[in-house]
Amino acid sequence: MPYIISQIASGIVAGGILYLIASGKAGFDVSAGFASNGFGEHSPGKYSFLAALVCEIVMTAFFLLVIMEATDKRSPQGFAFIAIGLCLTLIHLISIPVTNTSVNPARSTGVAVFVGGWAMSQLWLFWVAPIVGGIIGASMYRFLGSEED
Repeated sequence: MPYIISQIASGIVAGGILYLIASGKAGFDVSAGFASNGFGEHSPGKYSFLAALVCEIVMTAFFLLVIMEATDKRSPQGFAFIAIGLCLTLIHLISIPVTNTSVNPARSTGVAVFVGGWAMSQLWLFWVAPIVGGIIGASMYRFLGSEED
């Protein structure tokens, strides 16, 4: 629980810092989204709820699978950061147009609290999908690649 709380608090602090920077530009409008995650009218590409849900679940599942495989003791040591970094880059390239990319509830919460309204009302999806995706990714790792205990 302390880890989750610290992640959320850090996300909100980071969102506040970004808000201070972004609001320093004339014409800044937080209601435009401020990189909040969204679906439907609030998706960058106007993707549906279902598309956003599937995208976030699948991206999180594969991200977790890559992290677990790359950091496994049987994997070559010292290269995990390459696999993880390239995977996260690919996830962003795929999902920014769909949802603005979450795969991390703390990141989603950090900017949503500054946007309020629609961002807060859609935030639940960006908690549920990464949790479900994490469970799927961990299950895939356990089924496909982990050593038997």
